[in-house]
Amino acid sequence: MCGIVGLFLKNPKLEPQLGTLLADMLKTMTDRGPDSAGFAVYGSDGTGVKLTLRGPDAKTLAGAVSGLEAALGGVVGTTARDTHTVIALEADQETAARDWLSANAPCIDVVSAGKRMEIYKETGLPENVAKRFDLSKMTGTHGIGHTRMATESAVTTNGAHPFSTGLDECLVHNGSLSNHNDMRRRLQHEGITFATKNDTEVAAGYLSWRMREGASLKDALESSLTDLDGFFTFVVGTETGFAVVRDPIACKPAVMAETDDYVAFGSEYRALIGLPGIDKARVFEPEPARVYAWERQTGERH
Repeated sequence: MCGIVGLFLKNPKLEPQLGTLLADMLKTMTDRGPDSAGFAVYGSDGTGVKLTLRGPDAKTLAGAVSGLEAALGGVVGTTARDTHTVIALEADQETAARDWLSANAPCIDVVSAGKRMEIYKETGLPENVAKRFDLSKMTGTHGIGHTRMATESAVTTNGAHPFSTGLDECLVHNGSLSNHNDMRRRLQHEGITFATKNDTEVAAGYLSWRMREGASLKDALESSLTDLDGFFTFVVGTETGFAVVRDPIACKPAVMAETDDYVAFGSEYRALIGLPGIDKARVFEPEPARVYAWERQTGERH
């Protein structure tokens, strides 16, 4: 049993509140996932690429970042938050940065990469994780989050969601996939790499592969209903999009709310009650095997 939340803002006036609203939603889902938590925030546009790095502790991470800066001859900027640091690079620096980290700082994980996306995750209660990374102070257009109750694997940071396998692409998941080992091998032949044995990372890799081959986010999720076996609710973020899909049986709880200002998702309605104007929102349960997707440019559902 895990908790999922998501918030896609249509009204730019709400963007300064994104982190505060998302933090409250995560906290509400604590009893569905007290072991670890994580979130992705889509912030300001950038011309290069941001890498979110995670280390075993703040001191080790700071040393690695300092070495990386020296190796690259400087970077655009860094933002340190507890065990994570976001480094802003020129687009042509990304490969060199990854190569240096792999060779010189193997204990440092690249959690995410993108123009706008930053991912943070750790073990512990969701409220504490949100505070460690100052989620309430973050701004942006949309974000997704997850609270994990470990039922099939150990409680580790690597097992926490969201998972990302592509630029500005991430996914959170409630459920279990039965064919993830076979699908992982198939995707590895297609050049998708994985850092864990987690079934959710396979789902993220599957969507990255489909979109790399030209599918839209909506089309990729529709294909997942056929290609991924098991029971699942996915909430997905891309640079411009936000989407939700449930498997055909839809045994995992889910509720959504939509107003002129935002679209919100929660594993339970109580995750949504603190949102502005929720009393006037259209609240509904997403239908099984139906993809709900919104794009940032229009705010319209597809």
